[in-house]
Amino acid sequence: MNQQFIRQITIDWNKIDKYSYLRDIKAISGLDSLEFTQPVTFFVGENGSGKSTLLEAVAVAYGFNPEGGTRNYNFSTYNSHSELHEAIRLSKGYRKAQDGYFLRAESFYNVATQEEAYADERHPSERYHEKSHGESFLAIAQKRLHPNGIYIFDEPEAALSPQRQLTLLMEIYNCVREGSQFIIVTHSPILLSIPSAEILTFDDGPLHPCSYEETDSYQITKMFIDNRKQILQRLLEE
Repeated sequence: MNQQFIRQITIDWNKIDKYSYLRDIKAISGLDSLEFTQPVTFFVGENGSGKSTLLEAVAVAYGFNPEGGTRNYNFSTYNSHSELHEAIRLSKGYRKAQDGYFLRAESFYNVATQEEAYADERHPSERYHEKSHGESFLAIAQKRLHPNGIYIFDEPEAALSPQRQLTLLMEIYNCVREGSQFIIVTHSPILLSIPSAEILTFDDGPLHPCSYEETDSYQITKMFIDNRKQILQRLLEE
């Protein structure tokens, strides 16, 4: 039985303008439905392939603020999200999520500012602006991840060192063991190695599953490490 909080999404393309750029995104233009069968689902692909567009739409359709935060966040500094969320219908599981968070690397500064505005005596601020970017991201993982939650992350590795990415991997894995679900856009070969995760690639046509070893993140990283001198010589001489 599918025990995920978000079990499936369906897209009604009749609600998307016929001239919308969304129809030009090859990975999702023909996508009518997508099922989430594993506690961790990764979206991978080249920049501009539509990963964040779909992730954001799923998050907003679920009730998260477009710029990130918990479902209680309600603010806007810049309206940049697409209309895709209006065409998405979510099929939710029988379990009710006890917590959740939408993390976007590109708008985290705005979320950190709003977090200070929302703080009070009962809910003191984490003072993310007083931490480094990486420390703030890791603080989210260590303080905001709870059992039985739904977590949607857009490039959480952006501010993290490889060592901190390993820490995040452990936090995610432990949270999954306690009943949580994650949908993550990432380029990190470290995070992508989480056992039993489903990896969906936005490259090479319609959205489709791929193995860890098939991802560009793995292949290019491995190729560079195994052939660093030859690759650098070729690139820099050109």
